[in-house]
Amino acid sequence: MRIGLQLPHFRPSTPDTMRGWLIDTVQTVDQGGFDSLWVMDHFFQLGGWLGEPEKEMIEGYTTLGFFAGITEKVKIGLLVGGVIYRHPAIVIKAVSTLDVLSGGRAYFGIGAAWNEQETTSLGMTFPPTKERFERLEEILQIAKHMWSGNTSPYEGKHFELPYPVNNPQPLSQPHPPILIGGMGPKKTLRFVAQYGDACNFFGDRETGLIKERLEILRGHCQDIGRPYEEIEKTILQTADFEEGSAQDVIARGVALQEMGFEHVIFNVKGLYTPETLKLFTDEIIPALKR
Repeated sequence: MRIGLQLPHFRPSTPDTMRGWLIDTVQTVDQGGFDSLWVMDHFFQLGGWLGEPEKEMIEGYTTLGFFAGITEKVKIGLLVGGVIYRHPAIVIKAVSTLDVLSGGRAYFGIGAAWNEQETTSLGMTFPPTKERFERLEEILQIAKHMWSGNTSPYEGKHFELPYPVNNPQPLSQPHPPILIGGMGPKKTLRFVAQYGDACNFFGDRETGLIKERLEILRGHCQDIGRPYEEIEKTILQTADFEEGSAQDVIARGVALQEMGFEHVIFNVKGLYTPETLKLFTDEIIPALKR
């Protein structure tokens, strides 16, 4: 089993200590047995235990570029990028750059986006659901197109690329893993089967729903003749050390592994302190990797 860590908030740092805190935290992750490191693609915080919208939230691809320069081992990515926030060709260029500068350690995380508040508050357009999924399929097609070295025009409903050159190409072959976030049974999971290298599910207690969606993904793979085993199954989980223990996290990881997940990515509900990371590096990761 692979173990990842997401940083959805940046406590206990403050803006003037954030750079140093990130260096210490990220390098501990890089050297501590984790397989991947992720940040959200949001511009506002999400409320609840993550903090109000006005709390600190740093831009995703800039942050990943910083991570690339201070790590050597972990794979890095957005969990997941919002398709409406950037032009698709620029996203593919950004992921290609990240892969080259990280030595081939980038994931391409992408999803249909959902946060209307932050989108419209910053003056961006928030299209209807149907259009967001159309744009999602087009960026997946553009990724395949540009990463194949094909410079012929791409023409979609929403995007046209007259001469989609992408140089340098990624180091990862055939390209950085395409990870599609979400569990929608009709479109998202069909896109995973058709275009993706990995899926990302969520839900800390929704075991029945998660199992159902895995079977739906299996069905989509069968429909197009693709081996279900080719797709990396990842899931986001919350480690709550205020109300639970490292053993609770381990037990959940084991249960997810039995369901068929190969990669569990943890949030931490609480502070990202050296003591918290030590629970992962000394107890959780060794237990789950056994």
